[in-house]
Amino acid sequence: MKPFGLAHLATGLLVISTATAAANPPTAKPNLLVILADDLGYGDLQCYNPQRGKIPTPHLDTLAAQGMRFTDAHSSSGVCSPSRYTLLTGRYHWRTRLQRGIVQLWEQPLIAPGRLTVADLAKQHGYRTACIGKWHLGWHWPIPAPHRPHFTGFGGQAGGGGANLITQATDAQRAAWREVFSLPIGGGPLAAGFDTYFGTDVPNWPPYCFIENDRCVGIPTALLPADELRRNQASIQGPALPDWQLEPILPTLRDRACAFLTNTAPRPEPFLLYLPLTTPHTPLAVNREWQGRSGLDNDAADLIMETDAAVGKVLTALHQSGAADRTLVLFTSDNGFAPYVGARELEARGHFPSGPLRGYKSDVWEGGHRVPFLVRWSKVVKPGSVCTQLVHQADLIATFADLLGVQLPAAAGEDSFSLLPLLLGQNQPTRPQAVSCAANGVPSLRQGPWKLVLAPDAQTGTAAHLYNLATDLGETTNLAAAQPQRVATLTALLEELIQNGRSTPGPAQTNDAPLQRFAPPTAALPNSHPAER
Repeated sequence: MKPFGLAHLATGLLVISTATAAANPPTAKPNLLVILADDLGYGDLQCYNPQRGKIPTPHLDTLAAQGMRFTDAHSSSGVCSPSRYTLLTGRYHWRTRLQRGIVQLWEQPLIAPGRLTVADLAKQHGYRTACIGKWHLGWHWPIPAPHRPHFTGFGGQAGGGGANLITQATDAQRAAWREVFSLPIGGGPLAAGFDTYFGTDVPNWPPYCFIENDRCVGIPTALLPADELRRNQASIQGPALPDWQLEPILPTLRDRACAFLTNTAPRPEPFLLYLPLTTPHTPLAVNREWQGRSGLDNDAADLIMETDAAVGKVLTALHQSGAADRTLVLFTSDNGFAPYVGARELEARGHFPSGPLRGYKSDVWEGGHRVPFLVRWSKVVKPGSVCTQLVHQADLIATFADLLGVQLPAAAGEDSFSLLPLLLGQNQPTRPQAVSCAANGVPSLRQGPWKLVLAPDAQTGTAAHLYNLATDLGETTNLAAAQPQRVATLTALLEELIQNGRSTPGPAQTNDAPLQRFAPPTAALPNSHPAER
């Protein structure tokens, strides 16, 4: 059997996309509101998991009822930094230096200078752009080499303990923090096309303060108390504002988003608001009015309810601003539910965070990267509709370009296929394949119902896993031994995607770094859950 003809099929799909969009063009530039939850599982919303979901999510269920719910939508990875990169750029994260894991503490930006993002695209076409929330894609932290030792090695870690635990900052540490955190921080959202930014870079990591545009809001001069590292709260000890509290983070981001919508809607130019929430990821800092509300004796479940309510308030502000009818609202999650915050206990109480899917956050299995994906667009998207086609968070930038009636440059959105035909009611595939990875770099490739996982299976003795998701959504039966030719064909397709530097039609591009083609046999594969806390 000949390898799959990527360029041929993709070109055909592009023709379908363009023809459909041209036949039903939107009449004006819509506002764009993209809400990204953090660690919200596929089964955490009632509308996705009515039988085995026990957490009330009325606001998100209403959003689904008002628009389109996608059932086969995927993030680029089972953890957050790589998924955020792909969502903003339309390019698979594994084409960068970040081929496993996440952007680490004080690390440099992952989005390269000149790389087109959804914010850049919107800004080029007259949009006012804002990012409010969690960034976690790196900054140019102005930490000179002599000061580096003052920013790491405090000994505190998730759980409250740690070797050589430091309880009090030294004068030298405080002096270094005052110097560094008084300076502008480059390479963040403002460098990625956003006019304004407000948020916490990573809410469970230092610096424990808000950042506005490229400046810390206040100067962290205290060491976060070790007590804040317990009960799935903060994860790494480090510099903090003396009175820093974790509980106000979500309400503050919610209120900032509401204020942005209220103040921006009356302006003549359209807006793009990217709202990457910090929840229900750790810190599980549930505010008092939501503590115990889920009835499941689990902080993450309570925080999911609080997150749903926060989204509800943002959507109410959008409605009250008068801009709801001319705003495309997209809600999704960066990856699946984190198993270490009580997945097994929740399942014992009847709530299954991954619904019918295998695995959780970090995994290559569907529960790691198949995510909620809701789109509401008044008078364009049919209310109460459900789309079963394969889609990916990489598709945002091509979709936005399509609705603006522009073509992306050759070196942009290399893995992005427009969703506009699906939003307009078409029910034919818009992308020929999709790649999603585990936290440890193990890739999976989708083509139609088939899913290839390039890692060995000790049970079957095969070098790969092969599943037919149309008949085996829970990934229980590895068919690699029975269908070696299909494994070979899909493996060749993945190699083609790597070599071409893109999965969309267009001239070949260059990946940023040499790629590891598959995980070595010693790599941990299923349900290993590296602690991205």
